[in-house]
Amino acid sequence: MAPGTFGSAVGVLVYLPLASLDPGLFSITVLALLFLAIWAADEAERVFARKDDGRIVIDEIVGQLLTLAPLVVLAPRVEPRSPVLLVTGFVLFRCLDIWKPGPVRWAEKHFRGGAGVVLDDVVAGLFAGVVLGVAALAVSEGS
Repeated sequence: MAPGTFGSAVGVLVYLPLASLDPGLFSITVLALLFLAIWAADEAERVFARKDDGRIVIDEIVGQLLTLAPLVVLAPRVEPRSPVLLVTGFVLFRCLDIWKPGPVRWAEKHFRGGAGVVLDDVVAGLFAGVVLGVAALAVSEGS
């Protein structure tokens, strides 16, 4: 659990300078990082000779970026660097990444190599992002 939490925290730090990007450029950046993550995780599994080794945290970084992506899309309706929204996104992603409900667990079990390491975090990040986006909109309309 500690490496995943650390990786997710790094994901928030990586997000901060990216939050000012145009949504399209942010999406391209995250997509490029996703492909890099799959390759890197595949190589790391080979080097460490262990499936989904705890030292691999690039998957959490990508999942966290996907979780926070709605904040970039919803700017300026919401503050994309709002500490409350960042903490909420961090906690949402960690909960889904640890709990692994339905499709998250399915992705973890049905892919191998780097894709198997990364895609469960992608699914968790997408679900957490939807929840975060809805919550951010609800808060912004209540203000």
